[in-house]
Amino acid sequence: MQSPTISYLTKVQFGAGALVDLPEVMQTVGISRPLIVTDQPLVELGFVEKLGLQDPVVFADVQSNPTESSVLAGLVRYREFDCDGFIGLGGGSPIDAAKAMGILLTHDMKLEDTAFIRGGVERITSNMPPLIAIPTTAGTGTEVGRGSLVTMTSGQKLAIISPHIIPNWSIVDPELTLGLPPFLTAATGMDALSHCVETAISRVYNPVAEAIALDGLKRGWENLRIAFESPFDIAARTEMMMSAMQGALSFQKGLGMVHSISHPLGALQNRMLHHGTLNSVLMPHVLRFNESECRLTVEKINDMLGLSGGAEGLATAFSQYSEALQLPASLSAMGVEPEDLEGIEPLAVADHCSLTNPVDVTEEGVSEVLAAAF
Repeated sequence: MQSPTISYLTKVQFGAGALVDLPEVMQTVGISRPLIVTDQPLVELGFVEKLGLQDPVVFADVQSNPTESSVLAGLVRYREFDCDGFIGLGGGSPIDAAKAMGILLTHDMKLEDTAFIRGGVERITSNMPPLIAIPTTAGTGTEVGRGSLVTMTSGQKLAIISPHIIPNWSIVDPELTLGLPPFLTAATGMDALSHCVETAISRVYNPVAEAIALDGLKRGWENLRIAFESPFDIAARTEMMMSAMQGALSFQKGLGMVHSISHPLGALQNRMLHHGTLNSVLMPHVLRFNESECRLTVEKINDMLGLSGGAEGLATAFSQYSEALQLPASLSAMGVEPEDLEGIEPLAVADHCSLTNPVDVTEEGVSEVLAAAF
């Protein structure tokens, strides 16, 4: 098919207090004994108890960048307790891990063979266990996304993409983000903003997704600093949850070079680099790199945000925004060493996000952006 297909198929309960709808949602999707996929800090903070489930089965061994080994370990627990569905509770990592577990539960294949660049789109069928996503950060938007990012045993961080792994239902309750620490608020928020920008300027023609991305960017731009400075501001938290969700709804239009570089960097096991922080560092430099092919959309963004100066003006504004959020300004400030960058270029070129970047992504171009961001 040559023409673009536009579909938004996820059901979402959205708003402060929406978590109260969980029992009804579980009944509707057919889950009575879920495996709750989360991380240990959320368990310690009492988020599992907030679900109100009796004798919950919990798998909390999910890293900030989920690994194939944690996905396999979660499956063992699912089968051990005879679960009948998943609840992904947390940021993007637990929800992405739950998606990957669901695939392996019903598909007899290696996890790496489900990745987009390995031809996985054609292999993943609709034979999937039910999944409910409950995000506790405003960043990835994976609760409405068709993707899952997993660091494979091979060491590559690969995207699994399929409409069949979109959660059956999502509960997006801004109250779950109240009091989120400033760093996580900033880093996940910049992830949401990067999604909105990259989808807006991607080379794919999809005015519907572009409009959603631009609206999400405006909401995020106006509210992220408020949420950062006032962690219990429910209005700002609500707008950030919507911004994150809109960024992911716009994935239909594709992402770009920010993500194709941040994915292999995020797979560096000796660094454990936060995805949203990487996006924040890379965004200004990628905007400058892409300027020749995204001027019209950048003008729309600048007009909407009250900025000027083309891609350079937007890049500078992003750097200043990141500085106000007290995020690192460079890869070296994140702890990246020169030797960590060896071999990143071909991995970035091969990444699925490079396909929709406004400018063709080459190893030379990636090297240029890495040098500027370092």
